[in-house]
Amino acid sequence: MSRLGPFLVAPRLLRRPWVLPRRPSGVSIVTGPCAGLAGSGAAASLCSGPAAPSLAMEELLSRSVPPLPPYETREKAPPPAELRSAEFMRSYRALEAGPPRAELLARLARDFGVDHGRVAEFSAKVLQAREQQREPGALLQAEDRLRYYLSPRYRGLFQHLGRLEGGLRFLMELRGDLVEALAARHAEGPHVREMNGMLKSMLSEWFSTGFLNLERVTWQSPCEVLQKISDSEAVHPVRNWIDMKRRVGSYRRCYFFAHCAIPGEPLIVLHVALTNEISSSIQAIVKEVPPLETEDMNKITTAIFYSISLTQQGLQGVELGTHLIKRVVKELQGEFPQIKVFSSLSPIPGFTKWLIGLLSSQTKEQGRNELFTDAECKEISEITGDPAAEKLKRLLTNNEWVRSEKLVKALHSPFMRLCAWYLYGEKHRGYALNPVANFHLQNGAVLWRINWMADTSPRGITASCGMMVNYRYFLEDTASISAGYLGTKHIKASEQVLSLVSQFQQNSKL
Repeated sequence: MSRLGPFLVAPRLLRRPWVLPRRPSGVSIVTGPCAGLAGSGAAASLCSGPAAPSLAMEELLSRSVPPLPPYETREKAPPPAELRSAEFMRSYRALEAGPPRAELLARLARDFGVDHGRVAEFSAKVLQAREQQREPGALLQAEDRLRYYLSPRYRGLFQHLGRLEGGLRFLMELRGDLVEALAARHAEGPHVREMNGMLKSMLSEWFSTGFLNLERVTWQSPCEVLQKISDSEAVHPVRNWIDMKRRVGSYRRCYFFAHCAIPGEPLIVLHVALTNEISSSIQAIVKEVPPLETEDMNKITTAIFYSISLTQQGLQGVELGTHLIKRVVKELQGEFPQIKVFSSLSPIPGFTKWLIGLLSSQTKEQGRNELFTDAECKEISEITGDPAAEKLKRLLTNNEWVRSEKLVKALHSPFMRLCAWYLYGEKHRGYALNPVANFHLQNGAVLWRINWMADTSPRGITASCGMMVNYRYFLEDTASISAGYLGTKHIKASEQVLSLVSQFQQNSKL
């Protein structure tokens, strides 16, 4: 789903009364960049003087990153000592999160990447072999040599770390730090972005579906798993343990992927509501208490995917959400053969921000109106007492508009068609601008229905003016719909959405 990047927000921490954090007696607490380094041996040298960190980082990286052996002896080179890779893990974790780790990662990317001299040398040899029209074997060998020297040195470090016990978890954490460093601009430049892409590619291979186990969460699951599920819920935060119990109880399902090398650790979580229709309101799913009864199979005809959250920032961009939905569909079909309808109930992050941007452009030119009809402008102005665009911009910024029933009613029609256009017509490189829409459309879903006041929580009002959208999965058509979207960038939409888009095109002049 990162691609679910927008959902990497952790809700409040839930703790059962008997789960209390403890501090071991006799443990000294160190803060600042050297936190955790006291008494850590080699790692402590990273903070032993004004100029020491830079020098210590260089020494640590020089010891830890294996040299690239000559092409001729690449298969005979001895593997680096496990102790060096383990030392790198300890030293890295001893550094304080943030700029200190970002500096180490930037040095790793810059100083231990590709040998550009060798790449230039063997690129010339590939061109020479082509120009001389030498036998295919000679050209293929020249290309293999070039391919070998295009591999950065830090790739070898990542490969060796991945073989250590706990190494995959460490690399996942390291990439999470790298993503944060790039976002905060603590580490910048093409070398850092290239290393981020390389590590993402390696994690995509290590976390392919063959290594992932699908696990269901119930109220009988270990307390640690329930805690992690609640912590990771980024779409509709879990309020308390009663709420958590409801989300894994009757007419609800919760699943996650775990890696065979990291058992019991949720990587991505999917929440499902079992209903008799396509839900149009999240309040009905996460707030209304279902009766404590045995599930009635006759009442279950529809599966609603109402939340999917990536729990590990280091796996951002790794394709997990699509595979999780497919596996869960198979699991539900096995348990409930009568389920024929599969749909999401999804947030629309970014809609309010996009709309405020449009309103801002409207207010720059007095008298300009391209969003609302004249009748709508008049009605909104009569309710607010000010020009529509200027007043709405302020009201959307502080969510005050939802307090007026008349204004909510007046905005229903224009906001619905604006939202339809945002999802259907606003594009980034030809694909849907909205990241959640792009995720489901890539999976082969249909842009099915936009729902007014479907999420009246402060978060829902702020992000999307309270609207949510259903993406419906017609299982027999998902492959062709996905191919059509990825190939021709065509969005498959229902009559309701297309009608709203048509209304937008008739009444707005963007």
